[in-house]
Amino acid sequence: MSNVPAELHYTKDHEWIKVVADGTAVIGITDHAQAALGDVTFVDLPKVGALFNHGDVFGTVESVKAASDLYSPISCEVLEANSGLNNSPDLVNREPYGGAWMIKVKVKNPAELASLLDAAGYAATL
Repeated sequence: MSNVPAELHYTKDHEWIKVVADGTAVIGITDHAQAALGDVTFVDLPKVGALFNHGDVFGTVESVKAASDLYSPISCEVLEANSGLNNSPDLVNREPYGGAWMIKVKVKNPAELASLLDAAGYAATL
């Protein structure tokens, strides 16, 4: 059974988002997603300042099994990308909700958060 923390919002594409403060949020991929991918070998993330609309591809995760696009759960501006994943992409497998966050963003349209799944809704899709 996949770990689905209650405090996060989720997409059907297996991204999570956590609003942290002052209109900022952190985005990553779920435990279910990392397990399905297998051993992650590379993560391609956007540059600071990049703008994304809800549903846009913001990066790619590659593993020994496959490559998978990362979709933005909300409209946002990238404030920081997790450079630690450059040297340790395996963090995605070990800490999908911790050290393997992908990007920190400025939320452009907070109302979009209401369209995301809560933990129970996401768990039901699994």
